[in-house]
Parts: sequence; structure tokens; C-alpha cells
Amino acid sequence: MVKIGNIELGEFPLLLAPMEDVSDPPFRAVCKEGGADLMYTEFVSSEGLIRDAAKSVQKLDIFEYERPIGIQLFGSDIETMGECARIATKVNPDLIDINYGCPVKQVACRGAGAALLQDIPKMVKMTEAVVKATHLPVTVKTRLGWDESTKNIQEVAERLQDIGIKALTVHGRTRVQMYKGDADWTLIGRIKENSRINIPIFGNGDIDSPEKALDYRNRFGVDGIMIGRASIGYPWIFNEIKHFMRTGEHLAPPTTAERVRACRKHLDFSIRWKGDRTGIVEMRRHYASYFKGLDNFKPFRMRLVETMSYQEINDILEEVTETYVPELA
Repeated sequence: MVKIGNIELGEFPLLLAPMEDVSDPPFRAVCKEGGADLMYTEFVSSEGLIRDAAKSVQKLDIFEYERPIGIQLFGSDIETMGECARIATKVNPDLIDINYGCPVKQVACRGAGAALLQDIPKMVKMTEAVVKATHLPVTVKTRLGWDESTKNIQEVAERLQDIGIKALTVHGRTRVQMYKGDADWTLIGRIKENSRINIPIFGNGDIDSPEKALDYRNRFGVDGIMIGRASIGYPWIFNEIKHFMRTGEHLAPPTTAERVRACRKHLDFSIRWKGDRTGIVEMRRHYASYFKGLDNFKPFRMRLVETMSYQEINDILEEVTETYVPELA
């Protein structure tokens, strides 16, 4: 049984990665139904939360069915991060996660996210401030290092465990790599081999099939896997991995009708949570992923992203069902 503090996650949990502009409550709802064992919010700016910025505050929205759920924080100031942890604790998540892995310029060049990989003493102090600011378990998500010459993740793992984190997720790339090339899980496996490490270690990067998930579990000995991009438009991946690990067999892929049902659930929640206009507009980024692989889907996608009518979107989705079910259902 893998546990983060007192949170029981099963024998080999599958985690939904905290992806900006993706891992919002509507998306988390379909991933929870798809089998995700632990989910995180989009990352929340500590500076934005301190200023009571509407976008940052809205990201604190969590729902009972999502549990266990973690709120992920990022920032560059130690004191502000501690105060942000106190604010986030008040909405009663199951844990607090710190983002030391985001590689994008808007974050890293402001001294947050993966930038802390260049200043491990500051990372340790910031983590300690968050740990002291909350009674909840604190976890960390990071990368192998800043670049090829500074792959310091083994030192990071030991030092962060020593000041009280309860789990560590490692993305198998450096910050300089961004999302290019193949993720290297070798150092993640070495953390698990370290006799000093007793917290759960989760691997992240490039898991896009049940076969790869099983292979990486066996090769690198991780306690669980975090899945990000492969879940976008395909929330079924969690249950497919679980079924394959349990039986060695593949679940049947979702039918077109099942894709449409998941897409509709996502859309409906998006509108309820964000309002009609924003909910419809922000859902546009997901249609291509939900229906990836369907021949000649582009005309449907163009219609879906051009309309602002909820009824018309549902009519188009019904057409999709009628058009493709005879072939793929």
C-alpha cells in the first residue's frame, strides 16, 4: 500500500499531472472517472494568491468526489510561499504540492518552478517554510536538474525528505530539455535504490501506453506513475493501465459514443464552472484530442471551434456519434 502521510493510494497509484490550462475541475472530473488515483490542481501562483487575484483563487476550487486532491503551488519568494500554503490549507485539500519543475520562461525566468534547481539551498528553505505552514502532507514535483551538467535530483531527494516532504515526483528531463527528447528514468530508479529514501517516489514523463507503464514500473521500481499529456482527450488511459497490469490484457478502446459522452461531460462541467462563454471557448482546445484518430474529423472540429452555441455543439457531437459509430463502435 502506497501512502502519502495517512492518505492510502493503493498498491501502484496513477497520478494525474498538474497541467496549466488543462488540469481544471472539468478535466479532473473525466480523469477521476477514468481511474486517476490522485489528482492535482493547475499550479497556483503564490504571488497571485497573496494578491487575491481571481484566476489564482478560482484554482483553489476542489470537490469532494475528487479526493484525494492536492493543490500545487509555485513561487520565488520563501515567505510568500509559506503564506500561500496557509491560505491553500484553509480550503481543505488532502495535500499541498510544490512545483519545482515547470520549465516555461514565464515561470522559470521569474525564479520559480524549475529555476529552483539552480539554487538547492533556497529550494530546501522554501520547502521547509511550506512544511511548517501547514498540517497537511507536503509533496514536491521537480525534474532531474537544470541541465545535463547539473542533474542533482538524488541530492534533492535526500534533502527534501530530510525536511519533511511526504512524496516526490520526478519528471525525467532537465529544464533545458523542456519536453524534447526522451524522458530518462535512470536517475529516478537510482533514487528508489537509495537506502536513505523512504518516501514514495513517482515517475513522470512519456508514459503513453499500458505496456510502457508496466515496463517502467518493473525497470525502475517506482511507487507509482504520474501521467500528463497522454491523458488529454484520453482519460481512459488510467483504467487501461490498471487493467493491463492486473491481467496482461488490453481493455477495448473507447467507442465513439464513449468519447462523445466524456467530451459532453467535460463541456457541461466547463460551462457550469466557468460560465457559458469561457466554458465554450476554453473547451475548444480539447476536441482534437478527444477524437484523435477518427478519419476525416477536421470538418467536425472546425465547426465545433467556430460556434458559440451550446445546442449546436451538442448537435455536432450527435452527428459525430452517428457518423463514426458504425465503423468504430
